[in-house]
Amino acid sequence: MKRILNILILFCGIGFAQTQSFQGKITDTLGNPLEDVAVYDSSSGFHTHTNSMGEFNLKNVAPGDVISISFLGYERLEYTITNEDPGRLKIFELRESSMSLEQIVLSGKRNPLSEITSIDLQTNPVKSSQEILRKVPGLIIGQHAGGGKAEQIFLRGFDIDHGTDISLSVDGLPVNMVSHAHGQGYSDLHFLIPETIKNIEFGKGPYYAESGNFTTAGFVDFRTKDRLDENLVSLELGDFNSKRLVGMLNVLERENSNAYIASSLNLFDGPFESPQNFNRFNIMGKYNLDRPGDQELKVSLSHFQSKWDASGQIPQRAVDDGTISRFGAIDDTEGGNTSRTNLLLNHTEFLSASKKLKTRAYYSHYDFELYSNFTFFLEDPVNGDQIKQKEDRNLLGAETVFVNEETNLPFEMDYSAGIGFRYDDSNENELSRTKNRDELLERLAYGNIDETNLYGFLNTNFNFGKLLVNPALRLDYFNFDYENLITETYDNRSEDKLILSPKLNFSYTASNQLQLYLKSGIGFHSNDTRVVVARNGEEILPAAYGTDLGLVFKPNSRWILNTVAWILYLDQEFVYVGDAAIVEPSGKTRRLGFDLGARWQAANWLYLFSDLNYTYARSTEEASGEDYIPLAPEFTSSGGIAMENLSGFSGALNYRYINDRPANEDFSITAEGYFVADLNLNYRFNNIEFGIIIENLFDTEWNETQFATESRLRNEVLPVEEIHFTPGTPFFARGKVSFFF
Repeated sequence: MKRILNILILFCGIGFAQTQSFQGKITDTLGNPLEDVAVYDSSSGFHTHTNSMGEFNLKNVAPGDVISISFLGYERLEYTITNEDPGRLKIFELRESSMSLEQIVLSGKRNPLSEITSIDLQTNPVKSSQEILRKVPGLIIGQHAGGGKAEQIFLRGFDIDHGTDISLSVDGLPVNMVSHAHGQGYSDLHFLIPETIKNIEFGKGPYYAESGNFTTAGFVDFRTKDRLDENLVSLELGDFNSKRLVGMLNVLERENSNAYIASSLNLFDGPFESPQNFNRFNIMGKYNLDRPGDQELKVSLSHFQSKWDASGQIPQRAVDDGTISRFGAIDDTEGGNTSRTNLLLNHTEFLSASKKLKTRAYYSHYDFELYSNFTFFLEDPVNGDQIKQKEDRNLLGAETVFVNEETNLPFEMDYSAGIGFRYDDSNENELSRTKNRDELLERLAYGNIDETNLYGFLNTNFNFGKLLVNPALRLDYFNFDYENLITETYDNRSEDKLILSPKLNFSYTASNQLQLYLKSGIGFHSNDTRVVVARNGEEILPAAYGTDLGLVFKPNSRWILNTVAWILYLDQEFVYVGDAAIVEPSGKTRRLGFDLGARWQAANWLYLFSDLNYTYARSTEEASGEDYIPLAPEFTSSGGIAMENLSGFSGALNYRYINDRPANEDFSITAEGYFVADLNLNYRFNNIEFGIIIENLFDTEWNETQFATESRLRNEVLPVEEIHFTPGTPFFARGKVSFFF
């Protein structure tokens, strides 16, 4: 009996030894703690991340286990646990290096796809405002106002127009504009200077409690740099009277604080017969205070203003019969101007090594004026059908989030809980019929919009070793208020609505080579305030129901593959109506899709990547054959080859492809697909870099944006419905010289 008892004690001792905790601290070479570093035990499958003090506590380890420590931008480190390690604090120092696929560690709390995009961004930096959104895998854009209007967005079988079904933000500052004069969710990212982007966080589907309105196809949050490695002055000259000047300058550099200013000026006439006379000026300043373990403060102030003329969307028949060329115009008086000023504060208070309070507050002032003519002489054979859309907006909001990642919480859990609000005050929101931009013919809509969104969310993570379970809940309240200024008597109407959005996500890290995930959740997009009050509060917040089943596979340090099958149902689709220039509800829809992505780091300097995306999108309330969703892409692909720092040379050859797609509900009109390739090549010698950028390398004839529109030309008796398009830019070369100091 005594011998059996001794054996049991021995086994218990062995079991205890095998399930001890390993505590450590990770810093950079200067001794600064690194937060959110991934620490992975390849033997047990358990993983953790460092807190704000750079500390971590990895449980269920045993002597002989190999620990992998990885953080983007730093050399990967491996360490074998010894008998002496448990019970003492081990300090690790990471050295900076270029980002690489080797540094990506598969774990439940990290988004490997966002980390992949960060590597894409480093190896192939953004070179223009039009490229910013293309960095998101599977996202295609189209521009139809020479860089003046927000881009048209395609993602997961959506023609999102300018942002109806994707939530966009910059450092947490909302970009989407609710109840915008040009369309619901309108998102103009042109206040963001491309050279200031540090990384891009994104997620597809409605599975994220922190993201609310418009997060149906997904969300994208652009993060700007906290500091500049070098000062920069850059000049770019090219075809079509293209000019761009960029300056970025450090203005403060202290032990715990720094600040920089960035500015750019863009001028462009475009390939059109009527010059676009496009100009945009951007300026941004950012201040950062960082006291590790105490607090962080980031303050950003930015302003941009833009003005342009446009040739608009032209009818195919006018090109076919020789009335105009592909780069001609039916009405070249289109165009507009816009500006936005932003003040953003992000503050983090570290209550302890594992608890923090994150607060964000913002204010924007926004102006917009746009002149368009989609139908030419359909409504007014004498004066034409030009319309004016205009608004003056104040946008303000705030959010506070409490994060608790204590290791002694029950069930190996951590959580974050947040509350916030957003208030939009859009004054004199206008849709009017005009002539030559200066003569008002008729006001079709004119009023003041006040829209308020109050929200709260709870996001939890339960860590069961290789399995991470992420249940979450979000609650949103909306109040829509519209004062109609057209009526002779006072006319003010208001509606409100609550929506609850649950999420449940699973991530299983089978090994450091394979991660599987299952995501499910409900999201929503709000309707335009004018539509809400006109419908007496019906269909205010149509929901989206989604599920993703996917995997990320990393067969070795230089390869990473990702694939996902997904489904998404919408209670209500939004379709852009060209003749009225509004977004209107158009019924329930279903989308089924499959995404596939691959990255290969063939050498330290050579990087290859590609994404393939297929979607089957249909309306569920229409008869077969009449249930196509206009402009919903079926198959898209993007990718390329990037070269980084090879004897001073860097550059990339990129492509993007979209197949033919239906332009109307019965597919009797086709929006033609295209394949376009771009090239950039740079050479740096000491502190000077020379570059060449070529868009549409093979001079493809392509249509960048297309719509099925009914229109009438001046000499026509009857209207015609057909494709109206904005031609894509032909071969477009520009040279660039940059000076670093």
